Amino acid sequence: MNNIIHLTANIKTIEKYLDSQSWLKTDEKVTAIEVPGDGNMNFTLRVKTNKRSFIIKQSREYVEKYPQVEAPIERALGEAKFYEFISHYSSLKNQMPNLLGVDNQNYVLYLEDLGNGTDYTFLYEKGRVLKDEELSKIITFAADLHSDLTRQKTEITLPNCQMRELNHKHIFIYPYLKENGLDLDAILPGLQGIAEPYKTNERLKGNIEKLGKRYLQDGNSLLHGDYFPGSWLKSKNGIKIIDPEFCFFGEPEFEIGVTIAHLKMANQPEEIITKAIRFYKERAPLNEELQQQFTAVEIFRRILGLAQLPLTIALEKRKNLLAESFEVLITMENEINHSVVYR
Repeated sequence: MNNIIHLTANIKTIEKYLDSQSWLKTDEKVTAIEVPGDGNMNFTLRVKTNKRSFIIKQSREYVEKYPQVEAPIERALGEAKFYEFISHYSSLKNQMPNLLGVDNQNYVLYLEDLGNGTDYTFLYEKGRVLKDEELSKIITFAADLHSDLTRQKTEITLPNCQMRELNHKHIFIYPYLKENGLDLDAILPGLQGIAEPYKTNERLKGNIEKLGKRYLQDGNSLLHGDYFPGSWLKSKNGIKIIDPEFCFFGEPEFEIGVTIAHLKMANQPEEIITKAIRFYKERAPLNEELQQQFTAVEIFRRILGLAQLPLTIALEKRKNLLAESFEVLITMENEINHSVVYR
């Protein structure tokens, strides 16, 4: 770890680093650097030169937004493999930034700059509704990804085990710990009291544990792994998909379950939820019962866990979402098959 260059937001050191990687063109000079968005996981900069702009992204041994949280330093290399996979599928490639280079030693990605876009976390604001054409593009990307990149079509694997284990902890374990160091009342007064009964319900936690084991299994389809509004970018060239660092071969129901959970927490109309499922099923198969279970556990994770969202829904709405999710999970009857899940 001592030999790794930790990049900083300093023009001179950034220019020196880029030059050492041969990522600058002849007579190209760095003129400005800026943070391109509110990323959580990585150190990310937009680099402006006298000729162009581009993005550099470095993964550290911790989460950039939460330095106290350890994270696999190699995650940038997993993301690079995802870009390599989709590079052979124009419909997918055209909806993501181009990977221009990889520094394997320092875990840095050199990426196309998609411009001054904004991610779709604005959906959590009151009154913001996803348009049909936007929803269609978002769901179509996921369906095509899951259908085009399967274990039958490639011998390459992408287990990304350490990132999955990190995600597993925060989705399936951390929110249900009685003492996890998170003061939910500081997020929204009254939330801590609502959380307590769920933390002590052993049947609920047992079913969530089963889902967690299923998440950790390898599946048939390549997943983005973190498919929510923060990974959808509204750019001048349309919707782009970013940050696939949690990617792995798994079950599409996890991916779509997460997406539906966020549409619910963004208080999208029920017709949007229905259309999202319909758009997906028109292009790919979906086990809706399993999808609903993953939707439920993602709602629990985001309302009661560390990775909080800029939600504007009131306490009562959160309470209702948790109650609905509880009903889905408490009545879960499917036994988990601990063998590899293929289709």
